[in-house]
Amino acid sequence: MTRAPLMNDPAPQSEPPVGDLVDATPRPLPARIPHRGASVTLEPLAVRHAAELWDAAQADAAGHGWAYMGYGPFADAEAMRRHVAAFAAQHDPMAWAIRPHASGTVQGWLTLMEIQPANAAIEIGHIWFSPRLQRTRAATEAMFLLMRHAMDDLGYRRLVWKCNALNAPSRRAAARLGFVYEGELRAHLVVKGRRRDTAFFSILAEEWPGCRDRIAAWLDDSNWDHAQRPRRSLGGASAAREG
Repeated sequence: MTRAPLMNDPAPQSEPPVGDLVDATPRPLPARIPHRGASVTLEPLAVRHAAELWDAAQADAAGHGWAYMGYGPFADAEAMRRHVAAFAAQHDPMAWAIRPHASGTVQGWLTLMEIQPANAAIEIGHIWFSPRLQRTRAATEAMFLLMRHAMDDLGYRRLVWKCNALNAPSRRAAARLGFVYEGELRAHLVVKGRRRDTAFFSILAEEWPGCRDRIAAWLDDSNWDHAQRPRRSLGGASAAREG
């Protein structure tokens, strides 16, 4: 005979919600190797780049390009050299110098950082472009080369972009490249003695093919006129929006 449930009987147990199963194979660490594109080459950062980087920094007399960085501007060439020497010796972040083919001289750096092979997560950051490099085809391709390396060559599942929440140009760049806005960590860091709220963005593995193909189409020679101006906007086609 079946007993009717009493008022104080425990409720039937249901399975707790859990995330989807994923490939948990740790991803490879990035290697300190060059990456060559159509308009730019990324060279593993080294002390030999310091003089060119110092020269590139002189185009930013007001130092605005360093406003949201944790270092810089540098007082002199020797200070830049010391920073580059220390930066180049690190494995996380791992830095590359950016050499546009048009000028032939190094015009900035960028890194892969916060590298988490077990979580298949990696970040592109520490991006510093001299004014000569900003808003150029080479600048976009420099970022794309590392994005493609992380997602296609190394197989990472999550690519992160984060920036000072007040850094409007960086936020626009993230959306333009297809990163999806995730939110902000309030009072996340103290940088140069000031409070930093940090905005987070990401591209996931399932979103990457669409982002990759859109950026590649924008970089393709067919999108550039005789004056080296893009025929269509990369940002206008972006599916990533904040809010």
